[in-house]
Amino acid sequence: MLPADDDADPHVDADPAPLPSEYRGVTLASARAPRGPGIAMRTAYFDCFCGAAGDMIVAALVDVGLPEESLAHFLKELGLAGYSVEFERVKRHGLAARRFVVTLDASQPQPHRHLHHVVKILETAPLPEPVRANAVRVFQRLAEAEAKVHATTVEKVHFHEVGAVDAIVDVVGACFALHQLGVERVTCSPIPTGLGTVRCAHGDMPVPAPATAELLRGVPLATADVAGELTTPTGAALLTTLASSFGPLPAMTLSAIGCGAGTKDFKERANVLRVLIGESAEPTGDDKIVVLETNLDDASPQVVAFAVERLWETGVLDVYTLPIQMKKGRTGVLLCVLCEPHRATEAERVIFSQTPTFGVRRTTAQRSTLTRRHETVATEFGPIRVKVGQRGDVQTAAPEYEDCREAAIRSNAPVQTVMDAARRAWELRSRR
Repeated sequence: MLPADDDADPHVDADPAPLPSEYRGVTLASARAPRGPGIAMRTAYFDCFCGAAGDMIVAALVDVGLPEESLAHFLKELGLAGYSVEFERVKRHGLAARRFVVTLDASQPQPHRHLHHVVKILETAPLPEPVRANAVRVFQRLAEAEAKVHATTVEKVHFHEVGAVDAIVDVVGACFALHQLGVERVTCSPIPTGLGTVRCAHGDMPVPAPATAELLRGVPLATADVAGELTTPTGAALLTTLASSFGPLPAMTLSAIGCGAGTKDFKERANVLRVLIGESAEPTGDDKIVVLETNLDDASPQVVAFAVERLWETGVLDVYTLPIQMKKGRTGVLLCVLCEPHRATEAERVIFSQTPTFGVRRTTAQRSTLTRRHETVATEFGPIRVKVGQRGDVQTAAPEYEDCREAAIRSNAPVQTVMDAARRAWELRSRR
């Protein structure tokens, strides 16, 4: 049993100390062998054979190779008290799996939090920026689903189960594990939800629970004749926020497999979630995206800016605006969104709800892209990840801004200086 830091104060105002380098996604990510031009990116495929829950996702990522001590140490940085974590090796229908157990201290009542309470915890903790950003996106998506099913606003949503410490630990733990393992793309199988009813804070609810069903809009579901809740709101929020596609296992060179077990041991099937990690081998240039456009001539700049923020939160590929001149000489704004097909409906909903437009144009485009991979280079400011794109004999590289930003703050150096150092280090290594 690994106890949490009960003396930690989640509301301290002092500047958080930077995480050691071994918890910044460097150790495991940088241990990968360099990849050739035919390899796209490190991909994690979640095989939801028996649904998904937050603890199952974390357990599968630990089973695939993330050290238990690394995760336990990192979770202490959240500054949450009143819980402890442990890892168990179990079997489900003869299949070996890992369990991730968060035990709450019964002597410390768990408050019912709103979204802004959870966001404050995430903003106060010294998390790597990609981990923080993904965790905030997950909880934002949860809040939007809860707001819709309870006919209220995101600000007024009163988190019950998903605002407790164990849910926060599950979400942040999953985001950290993916970051630490160097995963660049998440894909997922169709998701089974189960049958019957489930007991929630509001009483007995049908399966899938209302918030879970809302989160799974537009996602392919799978049948499973198992009575009970197979997919929880936390599991649904994590997968629908982080996964870029849903379907069969993509073409990849498989390197590791992990199994995360759920709490229950069902008679019908093994209650496990598998994660398969490998280097994807999808061909360059075969990439379909959806382009959404609308012309706005009666929206203030503040309204447009807020709409852009909300669109980014849906996981779209890009959002941009252009000044245009409309009929009768009116000035306006062209709002354009690029996204994967399965995110188009949600992006359209945001455009209609956050702008005064009466229509959105939707087209499907074929996109040619460079094959992308990440490499980590050593600089005088510490290790920096560099995104490398390649297509035939064309190759380009760009240092990851968040890594450079953290290094600049740590070293009290201009961020441009850090970016230049990373680019020089990569160019020097690529010539060898």
